[in-house]
Amino acid sequence: MSKLNIIQVGDEILRKKSVPVKEFGAKLNNLLNDMHETLTAATGAGLAGSQVGVLERLFIVEVDEGYFEFINPQILGSSGSQYGIEGCLSVKGKWGDVKRPKKVTVKAQDRYGKWFKIVAKDFFARAVCHEYDHLDGILYIDKADNIREDK
Repeated sequence: MSKLNIIQVGDEILRKKSVPVKEFGAKLNNLLNDMHETLTAATGAGLAGSQVGVLERLFIVEVDEGYFEFINPQILGSSGSQYGIEGCLSVKGKWGDVKRPKKVTVKAQDRYGKWFKIVAKDFFARAVCHEYDHLDGILYIDKADNIREDK
């Protein structure tokens, strides 16, 4: 495993739409392992493929509920709303307030291609929606109010 470079805002790859993952195997497994190591080292809550230069529809999330890998995710439904602070490993030193669903239902594949469905609530839902946006070239700063910088 190795730590990957996290691409920063300003790089055009962060604004591109990701394509579906078609191949499951050693290459994908290695990428996911490297992404997890990168996320852990950066002490973040999630990381999308585009943030490490891979324009494929995949992201990982590590929250209180555990560590999750989402390949070719689809948001099936959402409910409620929450408004809270967000940051991003690709937008260092800035924070903003973003409105997100309180609960989301997601269908995705695991690293082996097997489909699963999961319901994420509260911060878990926020993290899933944040990372899902990355797959479509959307950054939280596009939706945020009250953007502020670290002092």
